[in-house]
Amino acid sequence: MFLDEFHTAKGQKVIISAEQASRFAKEIAGDFNPIHDPDAKRFCVPGDLLFAISLSKYGLSQNMKVSFSGMVGRDLPIVFPNKAAGTIELKDENDKLYTTIEHSGAVTENEALISEFVRNYVEFSGQNFPYILVPLLDKHQVMFNPKRPLVIYESMSFNLDTLDIAQPSLELVDSTLEVNGKRGDVHFIFAIKDGDRIVGKGDKKLIVSGIQPFDKALMDEVVANFNQLKADYRSA
Repeated sequence: MFLDEFHTAKGQKVIISAEQASRFAKEIAGDFNPIHDPDAKRFCVPGDLLFAISLSKYGLSQNMKVSFSGMVGRDLPIVFPNKAAGTIELKDENDKLYTTIEHSGAVTENEALISEFVRNYVEFSGQNFPYILVPLLDKHQVMFNPKRPLVIYESMSFNLDTLDIAQPSLELVDSTLEVNGKRGDVHFIFAIKDGDRIVGKGDKKLIVSGIQPFDKALMDEVVANFNQLKADYRSA
């Protein structure tokens, strides 16, 4: 699978270098968040890469929920255990939990379908900023602190009516934001389609911390910086 170039497997352990994680974020997800840059002080592996590797190892289940509880750093061995009924936990060698995968229903190990599902989900997920999140923040007239942006990918879940899917794609259905003080809970509701047919639905949840009043000039600067990072990378 195309994911082989983005991690190194050693038995049950998976090791992801900063360069592998950064390339996945930029080239597969279109995600130019500086936290995924190899030299970032607070570097972390994209959650979507862990999700993608999980699908390649355990298959695509009809019902899945992936919850992230810790930031995976560069070259940190993560143990992918044998598949367990109901719940799979990804931990490091010190038993610290980073990702929980809940699954049920029918399962497929069709590599072509899983590859297409991964590519389409990751591309959709990577486009959340700025294309979906910024208009949502503008609508509610709040934003994160641009000097210390804290937008955390907490979880993602989906339910499929069938695994008989030829050309999976994702489409945004709705986006919501609930503000509670300095914290905002964001949900991106999406449909999973096979051509024109809806075959499932899903929900990606983000937590936005450091909520403050929306400032268009500041947000425009954040978006411009993001777009510049993308342009610089693609022209290198």
